[in-house]
Amino acid sequence: MSEIKYWLMKSEPDTYPLEQLKKEKKSLWDGVRNYQARNFMKEMNVGDQILFYHSNAKPPGVVGLAQVSKKAVPDPTQFKKNSKYFDPKSTQEKPRWECVEVKYKKTFKNMLSLNEVKEMKSLADMPLVNRSRLSVQPVSKKQFDIIVKHCES
Repeated sequence: MSEIKYWLMKSEPDTYPLEQLKKEKKSLWDGVRNYQARNFMKEMNVGDQILFYHSNAKPPGVVGLAQVSKKAVPDPTQFKKNSKYFDPKSTQEKPRWECVEVKYKKTFKNMLSLNEVKEMKSLADMPLVNRSRLSVQPVSKKQFDIIVKHCES
């Protein structure tokens, strides 16, 4: 069994809110079209822990927890011509995009906003603070624990 890794994954609440994942119980994290974010998903293993982040919200912030429930597979949306995530350069033999399946774990009592994250010295080196546009990003265990503790208090 591999060591558990920690991640932050962003979704816009008007596109795919945490409540929808809660209802569906699990979902493919499809539609990611950034190579670095895709590569992070290829590194993920079943059991890895995820901070669920609502981006493009007022305010944006960490709202809950999810967990990787299936390793990366080819993203089915890249093959669907009517999908906004269709990629004509991607083939079944050589898919360009992959995605993991995630399952819902919990909704936090308190959200941790992006501004609050930026104010916490212990979180200053998070990619969220430095490379904030990336939709899938690694988080250290220490950062993960600090955020969970803050959101559950």
